[in-house]
Formats: sequence, C-alpha cells, structure tokens
Amino acid sequence: MEAILSAGNLDLYYGQTQALKGVSIDIPAREVTALIGPSGCGKSTFLKTLNRMNDLVPGVRIEGEVLYNGENIYGKDVDVTRLRKQIGMVFQKANPFPMSIYDNIAYGPRTHGIRNRAKLDDIVERSLRDAAIWDEVKDRLNKSALGLSGGQQQRLCIARALAVEPDVLLMDESTSALDPISTSKIEELAMELKSRYTVVMVTHNMQQAVRVSDMTAFFLLGELV
Repeated sequence: MEAILSAGNLDLYYGQTQALKGVSIDIPAREVTALIGPSGCGKSTFLKTLNRMNDLVPGVRIEGEVLYNGENIYGKDVDVTRLRKQIGMVFQKANPFPMSIYDNIAYGPRTHGIRNRAKLDDIVERSLRDAAIWDEVKDRLNKSALGLSGGQQQRLCIARALAVEPDVLLMDESTSALDPISTSKIEELAMELKSRYTVVMVTHNMQQAVRVSDMTAFFLLGELV
C-alpha cells in the first residue's frame, strides 16, 4: 500500500520541551490509521503536524520532515490554506459555527470561491450524506447548527470537513465526548469513509482502535513505539 503521508525523523519542541522524538511513520492511503497511547504522549501533537495546525502554537519548533504525496509540507513555498483543504481535521469537541446547518457546510466551498447556489446545494447534500446525518437534518438546513445534539454536531463537523473534498481526514479523539450510540455511528462512518479518504484518528480507547483501524501506531512519551 503506498503511503500518502510519511513522517521522517520528526522532532517537535514546545519552547524547551521536546514533545515528539524522532517519529518516523508511513500512513497508507485509504485506510484508517489509529494513533493510541496514554494522555500527553504526543499523539494529538503528531496528528496536528500532519496539516501544520501546530503552526498556530507560539514557540513551536519542528525538525525533520512530513511528506504529503512526496512533498515536504514544511517546505518554504507551501500554501498552508491549500494544505488544510487537502488534509481536513475534526476536533475532540464539536465546534459548529454559530450559523445554519447549511451555512456550516457551505462555508468552506464558499471560501474556495464556489458561489453557484445549485452547486452549493449539491455539496451540502453530498457532504451530509457522506457524514451519515442527511436524513436527520434535511428538513432543518436553515436552523442553527447549535440546536443539534453533541453526536449530530460532531457528524456535522465531519460533513463540513468533507465539503472541501479533502484527501485525508484527521480525527482528534472525535468521539471522546460522545455517548456510546453516537460513538458507534462515528466509528461506522470512519470505516465507510476509507473507501474514498485516508483517515487518521487519535483515540485513547484501545477497543475503538481494534474496531475501526487497519493499522495502529502506539505513542509513549513522544516516541512512536
């Protein structure tokens, strides 16, 4: 299986503290890779290096490389906005924008220049279907996304990430705040999505990693063991 993402000898420092130590890993395309390990072991930090979310943290220094389709994403002329379109992210806590369900999904495509209403309608429906939430929200697209339940909000955030047609979906403990039924819906979703996307998920739940992942990477104290 060819790797869509490869980290090579990756070190990351927050100021003087080294949070990642010489991490090297190949992440295969169209599979679910789970990152597991105890709290504070570097798994979320590593996940955020894959689309440069750590750039937003003051005092971060990164050495080594991360290749996406063979190109180092930390190169000088990398367009980070475009990179984050290709490598989308869903966070631990659902964070829908305080706007309608429709506008949440259309937000990304509009940012990338899509204005045509029929095209946006298509993208919104397809993304919500892909995130297995269309049937639950199709009659309330103009209502606020903040009125959804926690599990629905999280699937909405997955739909929002899918709307810009990424290659890779990063999920940072996306089920840790959810009840068991919502959790199993998102696990099923992750397994369905891998036919078209590469999924990398951080979880502290061993059983979840067993259930959904094709490959599991175990982190301990900033190292990949």
